[in-house]
Amino acid sequence: MDADKIELVKAQIEPFLRQSEVYIGRIEDFVRQIPPNQIYIAVGAVLFTTFLLLIIRAFKHTISNTIVLTGLSGGGKTVLFYQLRDGSSHQGTVTSMEPNEGLFVLNSETSKKGKIKAVHLVDVPGHSRLRPKLDEYLPRAAGIVFVVDAVEFLPNCRAVSEYLYDILTKASVVKSKIPLLILCNKVDKVTAHTKEFIRKQLEKEIDKLRTSRKAVSDADISNEFTLGVTGEAFSFSQCVNKVTVAEASGLTGEILPLEQFIRERVKP
Repeated sequence: MDADKIELVKAQIEPFLRQSEVYIGRIEDFVRQIPPNQIYIAVGAVLFTTFLLLIIRAFKHTISNTIVLTGLSGGGKTVLFYQLRDGSSHQGTVTSMEPNEGLFVLNSETSKKGKIKAVHLVDVPGHSRLRPKLDEYLPRAAGIVFVVDAVEFLPNCRAVSEYLYDILTKASVVKSKIPLLILCNKVDKVTAHTKEFIRKQLEKEIDKLRTSRKAVSDADISNEFTLGVTGEAFSFSQCVNKVTVAEASGLTGEILPLEQFIRERVKP
């Protein structure tokens, strides 16, 4: 009985096999009629296209969407983090002792239609003991936001300059030319200094640091990267990576320059 079933199946399949042989024969005849050069060109085109697609796919996966917020404690980094995430200052909360980290679409873009790329935002505490955590995030950062308290700037000018100097001379920043935004926060206050005043003071202080440290960063001595041009007064325009200065107010939600910087680094 089993043998009869097998023979029946063979009989049913046989017409399809014969038809397949006919089609294969026609394909072989068609291929023989194509000049060899055209075949080589077609194969080459397929291989090149495949290679190009793989390269594009790999490149897309290497594009970072990480933005790092850093600066001295009390500058308002955490408030800015919450403003970007949900549009709230959280009543001006608090100096954080652990990194705040989140992957989200900027609050100002939540009502936009279409595909919008989420931002991986990291708020790194400014306390000196916790700054080594910064090195965990810098190698994959698309941009750095260095937050400065525009109200308490002068008493902290030296400390701000030293921290900024350390960041600008780190190997991960210099080699990858990571853009940096100096964000002067709390400009809603009457006693806040302007961004131009802060920029000039930072450049003067960093110029002094270049001499006192012999252009070597204490935070990353092994790298020995220098800032500026020998024999000239230091200016941020001399940095290998792009450095810009802007103003914002985390408490009032006036953070457009910050949002623009992020979207220049992390495309929608």
